[in-house]
Amino acid sequence: MFKKFIEKPVLSTVISIIIVILGVLGLVTLPVSQYPEIAPPTVQVSASYQGANADVVMNSVVVPLEEQINGVEDMTYMTSTASNDGTATITINFKLGTNADLAAVNVQNRVSRATSLLPAEVTRSGVITAKRQASNVLIFGIYSDSASYDQKFLQNYANINLIPQVKRINGVGDASAFGLMDYTMRIWLKPDVMATYGLVPNDVSIALAEQNIEAAPGQFGEQGKQSFQYTLKYSGRLKNETEFSNIIIRTANNGQVLRLKDIARIELGAQSYASSVRFNGKPALGIAINQTAGSNAKDVIEGSLKVLDDASQSFPKGMHYTALVNVNDFLDASIEKVIHTLIEAFILVFLVVFLFLQDFRSTLIPAISVPVAIVGTFFFLSLFGFTINLLTLFALVLAIGIVVDDAIVVVEAVHAKLDQGYTSAKKATIDAMEDITGAIISITLVMAAVFIPVSFIQGSSGVFYKQFGLTLAIAII
Repeated sequence: MFKKFIEKPVLSTVISIIIVILGVLGLVTLPVSQYPEIAPPTVQVSASYQGANADVVMNSVVVPLEEQINGVEDMTYMTSTASNDGTATITINFKLGTNADLAAVNVQNRVSRATSLLPAEVTRSGVITAKRQASNVLIFGIYSDSASYDQKFLQNYANINLIPQVKRINGVGDASAFGLMDYTMRIWLKPDVMATYGLVPNDVSIALAEQNIEAAPGQFGEQGKQSFQYTLKYSGRLKNETEFSNIIIRTANNGQVLRLKDIARIELGAQSYASSVRFNGKPALGIAINQTAGSNAKDVIEGSLKVLDDASQSFPKGMHYTALVNVNDFLDASIEKVIHTLIEAFILVFLVVFLFLQDFRSTLIPAISVPVAIVGTFFFLSLFGFTINLLTLFALVLAIGIVVDDAIVVVEAVHAKLDQGYTSAKKATIDAMEDITGAIISITLVMAAVFIPVSFIQGSSGVFYKQFGLTLAIAII
């Protein structure tokens, strides 16, 4: 088998070039990450029941959802939280390897079954089902030097101008701000005044639901023989404190009107004041960015920072942004260190081989075989869905010594034949390969037999062993 490659060096060269080209194509498409993806897929269901405490949210929102979601395909367990600000969150964890998109669809179908069991307020505000990534690749903050820009302004500015742009970046799973500081019309009821008029909070809720709506009022002149037809228009949803203040709560028989401002104090504030963010003592807002599974963390971070750089050109005066947590810093340092080790190992191996063989031409053989084996491995990493991470790079470092070992055995065998009196290098190479082919194949298969079986280990630790073991086996084969 090897004789054909020796007699036809052009064939061997072409095959080596093809392997390198395929490896380069795989290298440029491989995502870069610090470690393999070991977190199981998770889907998060969130809902909001404004005005309800944690117990009410748990009993009226979380329990009905849990009963329907429980038992969804490939689910391992789920956790739920309910808070006094009316928010409910259910996190469903799935088996490792489960398709996250399919899991989200299955959960959404279960949530749809529970919709009729939820309070009308929760249904109106919506129940959100979304894939969830546990790791943040970038956390940045926006802050203001000016006291006129408080946290409410910053969050709403980010919701309108920053977060939508970041979410459109390829590889971004989610971008969310810390806290619930969205602009909200807050109505502070006066219990003593309401008691005087015999009112309860539900009366206010009914008035709000009836008068703060978007609807189609219809047309005037549709019936009969009118010459003109008019489309009716009205203001729709209320927009400011004055409009909310003038909501009619009750009308007396004598024509007196009781308005919301008579029984409550109305102000434009935040949805919740449960949290506050400051940067160097100034109002600030933190925003976390998650990546989707299989995406390139480096590209996600660089794309996000570019969007922020472009958006900062139109920031209001005195508003700035800063990166608080950037996984890229540690990722670059870690991978750069391993790449340096890879290069140093290659140079040291080259020098050691030259020291013992005392022949520059013979030293070139291991020096050429190593890059072909290493670069070609990236093509198979792409096929298996692996990433360029610390484990795969460590495996390549170890593979250098094994690949060079096989090359040295071949070179030494050919030298031995030449020392025996062979005058033809080709004949010496053919005879040498006939003598050591079995040994080389045995060495390679033994090494593969050591590392391939560990790839069948299950669980999160099995992901580490699989990427390390298969990368090493591919490189040496």
